[in-house]
Amino acid sequence: MRIDILTKEYPPAIYGGAGVHVAELVRALRGRSDTDVRVHAFGDPRDEEGTTSHPDLPALEGTNAALGTLGVDLTMAAECAGADLVHSHTWYANFAGHVAGILEGVPHVLSAHSLEPMRPWKAEQLGGGYRLSSWVERTAYEGAAAIVAVSAGMREDILRSYPQVDPAKVQVVHNGIDSELWRRHDDPDTVRSLGIDPDRPAVVFVGRITRQKGLPYLLRAAAELPPEVQLVLLAGAPDTPEIKAEVEGLVDGLRSERDGVVWISDMLPREKVTAVLSASTVFVCPSVYEPLGIVNLEAMACELPVVATATGGIPEVVVDGGTGWLVPIERVTDGTGIPVDEDRFVADLAAALTDAVSNLDRAARFGRAGRERAVEQFSWGTIADRTMEVYRGVLGG
Repeated sequence: MRIDILTKEYPPAIYGGAGVHVAELVRALRGRSDTDVRVHAFGDPRDEEGTTSHPDLPALEGTNAALGTLGVDLTMAAECAGADLVHSHTWYANFAGHVAGILEGVPHVLSAHSLEPMRPWKAEQLGGGYRLSSWVERTAYEGAAAIVAVSAGMREDILRSYPQVDPAKVQVVHNGIDSELWRRHDDPDTVRSLGIDPDRPAVVFVGRITRQKGLPYLLRAAAELPPEVQLVLLAGAPDTPEIKAEVEGLVDGLRSERDGVVWISDMLPREKVTAVLSASTVFVCPSVYEPLGIVNLEAMACELPVVATATGGIPEVVVDGGTGWLVPIERVTDGTGIPVDEDRFVADLAAALTDAVSNLDRAARFGRAGRERAVEQFSWGTIADRTMEVYRGVLGG
């Protein structure tokens, strides 16, 4: 079976959970004897057999970013001749999958890592391109042979956002984790070189600076943490100048009130991230929208308990009172994910974090349980098997 996987992110250009998912899924599928997996990815040439890179088209330079995306998609679709099935990831590649499926007469499967209707703040970033990306996504979802939702929560969001989609087409296959690559890694010297004191308790956040990740709420909640607790932010790639400025202002304000606020904006290699996670007390995921959250699995695999918002697919990963703490949220219904009562959400987040760092033995116990859950329930071998079941279903065997 020849499977062509279409994606914006692929090593070495990965900046989010969708890219991690694609890289690990490809590796797992290529380890099977019954698949010929070919990758089509945005960006500069890559030295990997079976992988084709597709750079931006010079003719579209300087146009709206969404137009540039569609230009790359057309070059990707043209390379899919001979595939038995195409599988696209995120709206960036959904148009390529949709066109390739029509052109070649083969099934188009897409994986839902996020949804444009659930991220209306992207209009700040894309302008009119957001309307274009939304049209692309809706068209691809309604035309796909099958849709893979990374959580049951995401499946509900898909059916609510796109009521024309047949529910029978939407199947849940969770994200996964490589528990050999992501595991406890004690390296206090590296941690100190990053400005973190491994002998102090620490709350750590890892993620992009976007509206959905809820970083401003965390920075407000962190003001209530006990004074000995550090706040470590591995946070970069801001979506817009506006949210970058907002986060910078909140960090400056927090630093004026307490020490131990460490902000690292560069993307660190995995071995440094695992060292930081292993030196921390608790991981925090304050997202207002999160289809699943691979970062939570990465933290759990490193034996770190998780404090996370009870939204999207997060409750399918984090066990409240077992591997961490779930923070309740009631969101407005306009798609922004903004809490109805922002002060209440911040207060609940601060209370959960304070509880998490108040008993280090309990935190360590939750962390060990999290590692066990990640290994048993979220391996990439299992995810690849379930994805193959989706493929066989649309191919009729």
